[in-house]
Amino acid sequence: MTKSILCAVDVQQDHDTRVLQVADKLARLDDAQLDVISVVPNAGMNLVASYFEENFQSQMVEQTREKLVAKVSSALGEERNKDIRHLVTTGSVYEEILEVAKKTGADLIVIGAHQPHLSEYLLGPNAARVVRHSKASVYVVRDN
Repeated sequence: MTKSILCAVDVQQDHDTRVLQVADKLARLDDAQLDVISVVPNAGMNLVASYFEENFQSQMVEQTREKLVAKVSSALGEERNKDIRHLVTTGSVYEEILEVAKKTGADLIVIGAHQPHLSEYLLGPNAARVVRHSKASVYVVRDN
């Protein structure tokens, strides 16, 4: 029985609406807590930090949080959105997803995967890395 589901979405991707709907359906089946996460790349690295304003990172996190709340509300409805925890972290996408899953005690991670490009066969997309390294079960939702 699943008690906690972590659904990872990219607020910039349209196909993640389906990922949210699948995660919600799975959460409702077991009356599990649904957490939705979006990861903002870390712009605070020394290499790139000098190109951005001082508070750029915090602005990106806040904008992403607003987009995440709006995206979940659009996909699942305003009423359901109130019961969902919206998480925004900064760093490497797959590492943050795995870390948050561990901290929240997620039994299941739901993540979307698009059709891979040649470079992703060599390097591995975030979804593949989450599947490979996760201690929790991972449900991958393919785009059509």
